[in-house]
Amino acid sequence: MIRRHAAACVLWGVLLAGGICPAMASNTPHVQLAESTVVQLQLDAPAFAPEKLKVTVYLPPDYARTRRRYPVLYANDGQDMAAVGLQSTLAGLYRLHTIEPVIVVAIDMLADRASAYGLSDRIASHSLVGGSPIGPIGTRAQDYSAWVASALVPYIDAHYRTRKSPRERTMLGWSLGALNAFNLGWQYPEVFGRVGAFSPSFWLAADRTNATTVQHTRLAQAMVDRGGKRAGLKMWFAVGTAEETKDRDGDGVNDTVDDVQDLLGGYRGADGFHARGLKQLGYSVDMDYAKHPSRLADASLFQLQGGVHNQASWKQMLPPFLLWAYGRHPVE
Repeated sequence: MIRRHAAACVLWGVLLAGGICPAMASNTPHVQLAESTVVQLQLDAPAFAPEKLKVTVYLPPDYARTRRRYPVLYANDGQDMAAVGLQSTLAGLYRLHTIEPVIVVAIDMLADRASAYGLSDRIASHSLVGGSPIGPIGTRAQDYSAWVASALVPYIDAHYRTRKSPRERTMLGWSLGALNAFNLGWQYPEVFGRVGAFSPSFWLAADRTNATTVQHTRLAQAMVDRGGKRAGLKMWFAVGTAEETKDRDGDGVNDTVDDVQDLLGGYRGADGFHARGLKQLGYSVDMDYAKHPSRLADASLFQLQGGVHNQASWKQMLPPFLLWAYGRHPVE
């Protein structure tokens, strides 16, 4: 166990230095790279017409040489893949034979990112909208989430050799994209069995009148508090310790870290207000994945020391996430 932990730490250090039909896809140029093939698509989604959704499919190096099927990693903010080093990170992990090959499906953000990346209530079929300094967040989250789960996933399964089970599908995102990635896992557990959420925007609240109302009406926290355990769903959260300095509840922990910790472990305020977290729903929780990386926990928190809210930090979070999601050997 010690050797595996040490090896993982060394490896991280090294790597850190609506519906769709086939006719709706535009021309799909194939760009052959040294170690992978990239397929670029433009797909229709009726809810967002006339805007098309740009999707990039990264096929693993051996895709053309075998008939095997692959797990699939779906990712929001596909336009950021170069900045977060997706291809170089995958190539390095493949060379070291530390992860199994995976198909990555990266979805570029829509023109109005803040409207699509949010939370939804699938049963009621509506978005859960929160306020922010830039305006409402998530006004079209229901449309976007339904498109990803009900249209994009079947399209990818029909056109590529995928493993068609929830445990073989992971949803990834950062910032507001991470908020939506969590939403997709939570609302569609029969589609996505794993979630990766970097710097998730769990601050989103129904009432931003003051610090107390924000603390009491955080939408993701309320979603968990009202929910039940999703059988089989596993989650990996990552935050930077220096993402911000705000501390709305005065507990000495910055809000970004605090919001994720509360969603994992539950919240109880000095005023008596409390909300359940994943732990209270019956999930096993690892609050310090960096110290003891393991896949045994249902939900894990990785804190990147000195990490801030930007692509450079998300690039550093990517290798340990990929090892958690697709590592060839047990991480325990």
